[in-house]
Amino acid sequence: MIKMRLIRLLKGSGKYILYQVLWQWISLIAQIIIAINITQLIDNAFYNKISDSNIIKVIITVITGVFIRVLCDRFYTDASFHAGANVKRILRNQIYEKVLRLGPAYREQVHTSEIVQMAGEGVEQLEVYFSRYLSQFFYSLLAPLTLFIVVMRISMKSAVILLIAVPLIPIVIMLVMLVAKRLLSSYFDIYYGLGDSFLEKLHGMTTLKIYRADKAAADDMDRESEQFRKITMKVLMMQLNSTSVMDIVAYGGAAVGIISALAQFYRGEISLFGMLMILFLAAEFFLPMRILGSFFHIGINGMKASDHIFAFIDLPEQKRGDKKIVDNNINISLENLSFSYEPTKEILKGINMNIPLKSFVSLVGVSGSGKSTIAGILMGRNPHYSGSLKINDDEHSELTSESIMKNFTMVGHSSWIFAGTVRENLLMGNPNASVSEMNDALQKVNLLDFINSQEGLDTKLTSNAGNLSGGQKQRLSLARALLHNTPVYIFDEATSNVDAGSEEIIMNVIHELAKEKTIILISHRLANVVKSDNIFMLKDGNIVESGVHSELMANKSAYENLFTEQMNLENFSKRREAMG
Repeated sequence: MIKMRLIRLLKGSGKYILYQVLWQWISLIAQIIIAINITQLIDNAFYNKISDSNIIKVIITVITGVFIRVLCDRFYTDASFHAGANVKRILRNQIYEKVLRLGPAYREQVHTSEIVQMAGEGVEQLEVYFSRYLSQFFYSLLAPLTLFIVVMRISMKSAVILLIAVPLIPIVIMLVMLVAKRLLSSYFDIYYGLGDSFLEKLHGMTTLKIYRADKAAADDMDRESEQFRKITMKVLMMQLNSTSVMDIVAYGGAAVGIISALAQFYRGEISLFGMLMILFLAAEFFLPMRILGSFFHIGINGMKASDHIFAFIDLPEQKRGDKKIVDNNINISLENLSFSYEPTKEILKGINMNIPLKSFVSLVGVSGSGKSTIAGILMGRNPHYSGSLKINDDEHSELTSESIMKNFTMVGHSSWIFAGTVRENLLMGNPNASVSEMNDALQKVNLLDFINSQEGLDTKLTSNAGNLSGGQKQRLSLARALLHNTPVYIFDEATSNVDAGSEEIIMNVIHELAKEKTIILISHRLANVVKSDNIFMLKDGNIVESGVHSELMANKSAYENLFTEQMNLENFSKRREAMG
């Protein structure tokens, strides 16, 4: 169970595996020397040739040998630790770098939960594989050969019997692997599926509670967990049965070797010293391979984990160019742009749009009209578009993801706030931001006084800012975006699900920002887009109207109908509030 691609990928761990084998082998040599001295002492005692000097010599040798074995065990443990740590570092870097190369569209090909499980449990499986299994594999080949050389000097017949019996253990392992391979494939499929289901229900717990669907979700989790329990018990049963079979083979082989030595001693073919040496060393022939057998399930788990990791690493990446945006004066042009999530479901249909430098452009329309899809294409999340999307004179697909992220900032309605401090979250927008710059950004979003009333920039935040209100969280996201300071800002429903006061603050910041940046605003509330330089009304993936607010209202068409309808609803709500 050796995968050469894995070995090549983790070259840095090779030396630690070599160290592990070396320390185990030196420990074996010390064990052989101890056995020779003790056996010689017994032989001398049996024939009345023992002396005080012999006893002292044996005691010193045994103590020295035990000390060497203890040191070797310590060095083996250290090498094992370094091998495992090196593996985790390299593999997690590989996974992280792959996610970066896949870009914002990675979720089209793999679930986030699967990446989390690969980087967590999957890498842990391979840590054990490298820190224990591989070194034991090579040592289990070296140890029997070393012992064979020692025993053959006493009895070639016993040495051959013991050496021939050793391969019976890997044969048993291979037979078990044939059964385990399919079983473990099902095990990992169920395991990853359970993790994905758990994360989905955890993220949607509030929604499940609101609609009282939490009981049904819990029942689903119970069924999936029971399925996982059953497959886990099958794996454990397979491992237990294989361990029992390997014990029978190992101890049976040692017994055959010992019986052979006793028979030869009885016939006078070997001395008492030789018989005792074989007696002491017979088990050592099988012990390394037996330990390897106990690790075989780790080897299989490691192989399956590596299969998932390599399948992820081999995922096709966006075929982007290597061009960079060198001019901060960015003009955006969409010509006959179309996009489909599925071949039969076209979301955008020949969109033509021009977004000049430092313009304030708004995309409006009912849900599902394609507004957020355009934002996703601009940010590189929806790369498989047709038609043309040019940033200045370069096609969007010819630009690197890093260049896009450096020049475009997107603020959505659910921008994530990380557990930590306000300072740490703001520094994600600009790692070099000074305290005054961070305070200025907080001041612009009317959040500075509140933050200062807590612990200032060191105010603790729970995951996704659960200890802030929805409006405060969104304004903190906006402050972080301001620190990013890019030429283009995309606001995708950035004011949805916030209170009226926060909405007003956010829109004021957007209007100020529009004086010096290119702004693309996506809003379901048309009152927010009135001051736009150009408004594009989308319907069913098409632009049905475009122009400034006054022109669209004069058209008496789709935009005017939607705007009037919203205003009537808002006025009606205000009248009801005024009436109590």
